[in-house]
Amino acid sequence: MSDWWRGAAIYQIYPRSFQDSNGDGTGDLAGITSRLDHVASLGVDAIWLSPVFTSPMADMGYDVSDYTDIDPIFGTLEDFDALVARAHELGLKVIIDQVLSHSSDEHPFFEQSRQDKTNDKADWYVWADPCADGTPPNNWLSIFGGSAWEWEPRRRQYYLHNFLIEQPDFNLHHPEVQDWLLGTMQFWLDRGVDGFRLDTVNFYMHDQSLRDNPVRERAEMRPEANPYDMQNHIFSKTQPENIAFLKRIRALTDRYSDRTVVGEVGDHADRAIEIMAEYTSGNDRLHMAYSFDMLGPNFSAKHFRSRIENFFASAADGWPSWSFSNHDVHRHLSRWAGHAHSSDELAKQAIALLAGFEGTIGIYQGEELGQTETDLEYHELTDPAGLRFWPEVKGRDGCRTPMVWEKDAPHAGFSAGTPWLPVKAPQAARAVDTQESRKDSVLNAYRETIAFRKSRPELVHGNTEFIDLPEPVLAFRRTLEGRTITCVYNLSPNPVSLSITGETATTGPEARLALGAGQLSLGPNGFAFLESEAASAPVLEPGGKDNKLAVA
Repeated sequence: MSDWWRGAAIYQIYPRSFQDSNGDGTGDLAGITSRLDHVASLGVDAIWLSPVFTSPMADMGYDVSDYTDIDPIFGTLEDFDALVARAHELGLKVIIDQVLSHSSDEHPFFEQSRQDKTNDKADWYVWADPCADGTPPNNWLSIFGGSAWEWEPRRRQYYLHNFLIEQPDFNLHHPEVQDWLLGTMQFWLDRGVDGFRLDTVNFYMHDQSLRDNPVRERAEMRPEANPYDMQNHIFSKTQPENIAFLKRIRALTDRYSDRTVVGEVGDHADRAIEIMAEYTSGNDRLHMAYSFDMLGPNFSAKHFRSRIENFFASAADGWPSWSFSNHDVHRHLSRWAGHAHSSDELAKQAIALLAGFEGTIGIYQGEELGQTETDLEYHELTDPAGLRFWPEVKGRDGCRTPMVWEKDAPHAGFSAGTPWLPVKAPQAARAVDTQESRKDSVLNAYRETIAFRKSRPELVHGNTEFIDLPEPVLAFRRTLEGRTITCVYNLSPNPVSLSITGETATTGPEARLALGAGQLSLGPNGFAFLESEAASAPVLEPGGKDNKLAVA
């Protein structure tokens, strides 16, 4: 069994927004299949599909009503099989989303469970009696606002929903629920998928005593836009019993050849890296995990270094997955715009950063075009979070607008109909056809950088040693079998210079750098990959003859 996933590049496709093949305005499986050559041209190893299962779409497919069928808006099982076959022809693995913590309230099991307390599925979901005064059993909150408990008059009980009211939580303490969910995963493994992305992997278990969550200590103890952020969710998720279920998932996938599982850890930054490490430690849990630690506003050498160092300090035998954007967060070029001289320079630096990081890396559709967040008005929104918390929280629609293929085609070539979310001019300007033939385009920088990473075992499998340098410079060495690549990044819109000693040569993609006369100069958002023998790796120190890098 190979470890193809270790150090791989995984490309996330948001099916609603990749390519519409039938003109109804919503992307579909046939559309994805028609565009897989583009994905393969990037040199990535796998695709991750956000959910395509049957769903009422209250949360755009993350509310599943049939775990073993395809929603008609995306196509059919035959369309799915054709996608997998074409991906495999192109050398791409296929990873699909699994939403195991909750189902849709329209799932037949929940419709049965809510009828009474004695039916066969009565305890397949999390039910609790009210307090004597009729209020919910505890203070747990929903991520989408309000109490995490919803009243069901037929049972005279509340059910738990960590997300929307339409997303009741499974009772994963129940062995039969686990068995059934594992059976749905086996269905897709038998159909040829190469792995799973596990949605909200630390939400599977809850504290069965239903203890109140404590207050989350914050720098400013004022109310948050979303009250969920005011609690420390130590009882509503991330319970010790979760580990045993993760081991069952791993045991299932290990029965198949070359499969992998990556878990999404949803928690505050002070715990997420620790949970990632715990969930991937050893060889009987998840293959890898990611959190939101690099999906936020923090763009500093200290932050990136601490995330990577803390992970491997906690789980030397675990494995992380790092990414800067996905379908749940504002696109990183917009989040980090204040640190950039230009959007294109930041985009090229972003993939160079990921190329240097120890771990598996994720790329979200459109990222390879230097795509930015779409500015939407309230009437254009579909996301429950944006609709609920506007304008303090704009929601996730801005990162989910359609992929842009042809700048001057209607809706940038995404659909012949009216798209489910609008394609606006700033996004269309970055279409694939405007970048294909330009050697200096973001698209070709992604291709070049991913190819470089794959060609250098040091970057895929090497150990990481950070170099102490002041902000805004991030530098580290990746070493394997006597060879070292030193990765250096200027995380600012201003040029910096470093003094450098030792024999070295630049290698791979080079961005706005000059090397010579004992000095390494990096332009705005510049970076360098320096190749050497491990025993003679270059020494970098603050300041060069121009003294452009101030020592903090």
